[in-house]
Amino acid sequence: MTFFSGIDFFVVLVLACIPAVALGVLEKNLKYYRLLASIGIVGYIFSNELKNLVFLLAFVVGEMLLIKIYLELRKKSRNAFTYRLFLFLSILPLILAKVSEVTSLSLFQFLGISYLTFRVAQVIIEIYDGLIKEVKVLDYLDFILLFSTFSSGPIDRSRRFLADSSKVLQRKEYLDLVGTGLIKIIIGLFYKVVLSALMYLILKEEIGCCKTGLEALEYAYVYGFYMFFDFAGYSLMAIGTSYIFGIKTPENFHLPFVATNMKDFWNRWHMTLSYWFRDFIFSRLMMTFIRGKYFKSRLTGASVAFITNMTVMGLWHGLDWQYIIYGVYHGILLAINEAYEKKCKFHKKNKNQWWYKGISWFITINLVMLGFFIFSGQFTKAITLIIGK
Repeated sequence: MTFFSGIDFFVVLVLACIPAVALGVLEKNLKYYRLLASIGIVGYIFSNELKNLVFLLAFVVGEMLLIKIYLELRKKSRNAFTYRLFLFLSILPLILAKVSEVTSLSLFQFLGISYLTFRVAQVIIEIYDGLIKEVKVLDYLDFILLFSTFSSGPIDRSRRFLADSSKVLQRKEYLDLVGTGLIKIIIGLFYKVVLSALMYLILKEEIGCCKTGLEALEYAYVYGFYMFFDFAGYSLMAIGTSYIFGIKTPENFHLPFVATNMKDFWNRWHMTLSYWFRDFIFSRLMMTFIRGKYFKSRLTGASVAFITNMTVMGLWHGLDWQYIIYGVYHGILLAINEAYEKKCKFHKKNKNQWWYKGISWFITINLVMLGFFIFSGQFTKAITLIIGK
């Protein structure tokens, strides 16, 4: 059994939701039941993977200790070296997991480690910023182990999560939330079970191996739509389930294929991930560049920050070449986009014209689909074939 896949999971999900709805209708706090349900469901899913279960337990306990120790150190002083050390230690399991994918190591490769690491790193960063003054063990476990977003997000923030977690909703408000959640789950099921499955069949049975330019173009588009329906469907089910358990998990997609430039695309695609990287990597790089006066212009600094930010995002997906190239590709596109919008008079003059928006959309959608082609691994295969010839 795995998250949001197979009849077994949905039977367990329905059974877990019944007490949650009952408690919500009775206007009771769902925190303790939600934590109990998360531990039960996550434990059941990992029950056949003893090694990964041990790594998960080590991760959860180890990260809790890191947070608690750093919280006490931070109360005494705001030391930058200590902060960087604890931040590195918090992401070390993820680094080991990614290295294990391309080596003989087999460490921390359990389902969901990427998203769990984001949650922990955010807590460490905001302790350093002075935004988090206290971390209670049960609140930490509730935040980290929430089963609906455990394996693939969306990526929530601890302070926003805690506000929902501590709130007791009135009956009508809770029932409205449940109704919205059920609609999201139904739409997510349709996306993932029907539309994503259809795109997958086309990829496997009709397109072939991208031996021609037309096949490559077709593959890129179908793969892009497959990625959207698969991941957006999963996200909708995760968000809808969170609603039933009293947590308003943030949205993850908002019409990404109507974007008219690359920055607009990343404000619509996997939004919780792109916002996380924007807030905790890009913005902090920019502040460092400005304070240190590393570049003569902010535009140059922004270009370096965009490329660095997206390269790290690519590495987060994995250490295979297609992910690294994908990250660098989007970093370069965002840097070009920023320079074009800041410097080009033609853009400033015509950006609100319908024909200009149409051309911008056409260029953007093709650049996006080329990115998905790179991400799929078919791009590197095609390059290998061309070099071989």
